[in-house]
Amino acid sequence: MSPFMRHLPLVLALLVAAPQAPAGLPTRLTDQEFWALSQESSELGGYFRSADITNLTSNETEMQYVIPDLVARVKPDYVYLGVGPEQNFTYITALRPKMAVIFDIRRGNLNLQLMYKAIFELSKDRADFVSMLFSKPRPPAIGAAARADELFSAFASSETSQALYTKNLAAIRTFLTKTRGLPLTPADLNAIETVYQAFYASGFYVRPSPSYADLMAGTDASGVTRSYLASEANFKVLKDLQSRNLVVPVVGDFAGPKALRAIGAYLKARGATVGAFYLSNVEQYLGDYGAFCRNVQALPLDAASVFIRSSSGGGFGRGGRFVNSLGPMMSETERCR
Repeated sequence: MSPFMRHLPLVLALLVAAPQAPAGLPTRLTDQEFWALSQESSELGGYFRSADITNLTSNETEMQYVIPDLVARVKPDYVYLGVGPEQNFTYITALRPKMAVIFDIRRGNLNLQLMYKAIFELSKDRADFVSMLFSKPRPPAIGAAARADELFSAFASSETSQALYTKNLAAIRTFLTKTRGLPLTPADLNAIETVYQAFYASGFYVRPSPSYADLMAGTDASGVTRSYLASEANFKVLKDLQSRNLVVPVVGDFAGPKALRAIGAYLKARGATVGAFYLSNVEQYLGDYGAFCRNVQALPLDAASVFIRSSSGGGFGRGGRFVNSLGPMMSETERCR
């Protein structure tokens, strides 16, 4: 017997015992993996001071101002974390992460995100997406190069359609429950219908101000429009991630015992790093900031990882507007106990 063969059992034992390198993030999740990651990471739904129906769109008109600095700091192969509705899509479009996880204490936001998921996947381009989101017939001759303001101006003269609403709602339900096979409860399906009906009934003014058109036509400080509907290329970033089940909604309190830590453990096991964590203004509502801080410490971070937060602009001379800013995650949380 050769010396190598005599030592083969020992070699095999050492290989098995040796620490294994992280497998890396998957390039797509199966429908079962997507749902398991979402639900097994989630906490019980909680309460926020405003009803779900008033939090279906952002009110941060200057959220794009931080994007040039954000993309200069954060690598595109990192993971994005966020909270709330559609403003996450604009940050995701800018950063092009490997995966995105969107948290919210309200289960209603998970249902909103599932509605968006279906519409992204069922739409071939921006015009299809706007048509389906607002139950408006697609106007003729919308070119692929149309700006966001041109896109919404074209749809402004398109009458909302009850027939389209009924058809699209059925398509959304079928896509989620049959095509994707998600075991949604009757309560979830009813919540998705309520959300979709709000977009049908209110159109671009789901939130009276700013309108959806205002948000999508918004710019950074240099006048560059960076929303997820600013271009077909931006839209396709989201459509691709959604199609690969890599935008995962999770129900959880930032200071809660499970959601952030579960996602942190999932990412660490795969050698992934959080690049950006969009907080909106949630910090001012946290009951236990220390618990939130310790939850953030449990995430896989590096020196480039940043918070994106918004705060009232009164202190910055901008009246009642929200001002968005960036903050280094590691140094801000290093003193947590």
